Amino acid sequence: MESDENGLKQQLEELQRDLSKKQKFEDAVSALKSLLLHRYTSSSPSIQRLFYSVLCRVATVLKTRYTSPGFWAAGMGLFEQAHGLVSDSSQKTHLLSCISQAKEVLHQEDNPSHSSQSTSSRGYLFEGHLTVDREPPQPQWLVQANLLNAAASLLPAESSSQSIAAALEDENPSDPAAASLIQSLMENLDDFLLPIMEDDRAAPRVPPASKEVVAKLPIVTITKEVLEKLDKEAECAICKENLAVNDKMQELPCNHTFHPPCLKPWLDEHNSCPICRHELKTDDHAYESWKEREKEAEEERKGAANALRGGEYMYV
Repeated sequence: MESDENGLKQQLEELQRDLSKKQKFEDAVSALKSLLLHRYTSSSPSIQRLFYSVLCRVATVLKTRYTSPGFWAAGMGLFEQAHGLVSDSSQKTHLLSCISQAKEVLHQEDNPSHSSQSTSSRGYLFEGHLTVDREPPQPQWLVQANLLNAAASLLPAESSSQSIAAALEDENPSDPAAASLIQSLMENLDDFLLPIMEDDRAAPRVPPASKEVVAKLPIVTITKEVLEKLDKEAECAICKENLAVNDKMQELPCNHTFHPPCLKPWLDEHNSCPICRHELKTDDHAYESWKEREKEAEEERKGAANALRGGEYMYV
């Protein structure tokens, strides 16, 4: 059973890599549909999460790279099949949005008269590829940075704080550019202050590590040879006791080791290494789905930010 799961995991990881190769994309999607149909329902929770991770990658690739109708048609079939199999509500919602976007793209291709909006409402350049998404709004951090840069260029550096204060007090500044800048600063004041005052909207509470993952962490024995290679003061980072020959240590994927009785209470409450914060998988489907969506969103944000910085938007 375990060997079958390992083989399936390798297949999924290989298919995820193939999605980045245009000539292999449709074959990879077809193989994914077959695996979903025959293997998903009987797979362990960790493999089901890997399936969903690959599905998220398909969505990201379609939005940012391969925008032709044939690719979207293949992707829509995959999303519809997956939607009928997954049970997690957040995953279902995300897949529904993917299906909806696929239908919209394919409808526009079949009915060009309905999509005769101005070209400025269509795709933009992302990693050298035209996307199907409309131009995103400028990130708030970029709006703020542009305002501050404009302020720095208009007001003398040596007395910037005094000049800004004086400009704000002047009801009728003579410089039209300065007047426009002051107005923009005033209108965006809340956007500057709110992120500082309330920064608790982002990540959900991090759950403990998966019990299945923890149970499979390898146990290593400290030998004399290993101890000689380590620092003389080598210790378990949790209990701070120096290591000794024949000590049993549990090893995390990041290669940091700890006494098993020390590590267990930590992983009962956390999902990361106490030293480097490398994260382990969890049994919380909602949290794992959130991580996948954040990873996908971050990839899209980076592409949009890169395009905005260089003024490289291109429309179709």
